[in-house]
Amino acid sequence: MSEWWRQVLLIARREVRDQLRDWRIVLPIVGMTLFFPLLMTLTANAMVNYVQKFGAEIIGERMYPFLMMVVGFFPSSISLVVALESFAGERERRTIEPLLAAPLDDAQLYLGKLLAVLFLPVTVSYIGIVVYLVGLWKAVHWSPPFLTMLLVFLLTGLQAVLMVSGAVVISTQATSVRSANLLASLIIVPVALLLQWESLNMFWQKYGVLWATAAVVAMLSVIAARLGIAHFNREDLLGREIDELNLRWLWKAFWDGFRGGAHSLREWLGVIRNDLYELRWVFLGSLLLLAAAGALGGWLAERYLPQSLAQQAQIADLHKALTSPMPLIHVPLMNWRAAFAIWLHNVLTLTVASAAALLTLGVGGVLIAMLPFGIIGGGMVFVSKSGLMSPWAMLAFFILPHGIVEIPAIALYTAATLQMSASLIAPSPGERLGEVWVHALARWLRIGLAWVIPMLAVAAVLETWLTPWVVMRYFGG
Repeated sequence: MSEWWRQVLLIARREVRDQLRDWRIVLPIVGMTLFFPLLMTLTANAMVNYVQKFGAEIIGERMYPFLMMVVGFFPSSISLVVALESFAGERERRTIEPLLAAPLDDAQLYLGKLLAVLFLPVTVSYIGIVVYLVGLWKAVHWSPPFLTMLLVFLLTGLQAVLMVSGAVVISTQATSVRSANLLASLIIVPVALLLQWESLNMFWQKYGVLWATAAVVAMLSVIAARLGIAHFNREDLLGREIDELNLRWLWKAFWDGFRGGAHSLREWLGVIRNDLYELRWVFLGSLLLLAAAGALGGWLAERYLPQSLAQQAQIADLHKALTSPMPLIHVPLMNWRAAFAIWLHNVLTLTVASAAALLTLGVGGVLIAMLPFGIIGGGMVFVSKSGLMSPWAMLAFFILPHGIVEIPAIALYTAATLQMSASLIAPSPGERLGEVWVHALARWLRIGLAWVIPMLAVAAVLETWLTPWVVMRYFGG
């Protein structure tokens, strides 16, 4: 092992030893680790006894993995307090100065602290799950399948890593433990919603969705850890006394980022042209990413969509409607109200994706942008199996007439979102997290207003008039 990592582990061992010596930390966590599994075991036993009265034993059994995830979540959420005060607490107690004076670089110090505060959440979560499984076996003689148990352990560990990584980032930026605890809701609430999503899919045994969720959570954990390393600065940590909500500075920083240094409309037009040049490679990567989403949707439809489903009577009815003298798409689409509705729908969809991007460091926004392309890929396979038309005819006549503008607009949005995430985890030297975030948001909004929204308006007009005309020509209307 290299000397660099030896020093990181030295910091981690020091922190873990200090945590285990403090009974005020150990006693509540140990109590929660033992109490919750016993409570969930009693809950599971009572639930099975209740549903057996109605002959629904399988429903009760499918609640066991859900309770496993609850058992793993609550101890790690309680021990999150340790992560929240990792830097802010030591700063208040004036015990961090000797550590900051050690001959370590910022990355070593940060990773050592991160590994130390990860120890308790992950350990107590896994111990709690094991205690729950032992109690469940003693009570109802149930043990989970290997795949289920693997997924629960994986998701529980990744959630703990995500929560702790985010909490340490908050601790480095907060000026006090009180402010760090108040900001903890930015972590606990999204992860609690994530737990509900995972539990729902665990109940219905959607293991493919859970593996994909685990991959996304792992990606977010890496981004959160990288974000903390990028913005950790020991001098800034010691010098920060209090943060003020300076609305004048906030607006000035946002406006400067939105203008991009331009002092006139002509210069600003040059700035937005330069945005496209800077995003050229990320834009090409985004196109490939959206194409991959379409290929994945087609592969899933090819594998899981039954041939009989695609050849039901609804397909024949659709074919009859499209080949009739007055196709269903003829009247309602070809007017300005329809064009505005389509444009507004696309803008609102990207607004939702934008909110998800801000909450997930860009990952949620990119996934939402990829979703329609997965549906398109599945739809191409669907119409191919139905015998209505070839998948390439669907692409050429139903998608590309307006998609020739709409697809680049979505790819440009995706590229801008990826650029925003990259600027957060790889900031310019000397920039604070708040300053980087405001500038990145302003640049991202500039690209959206200058390019994406107008392109969506053009695509809506094409989708209202050109695409229906092409489709009617294809079907002989």
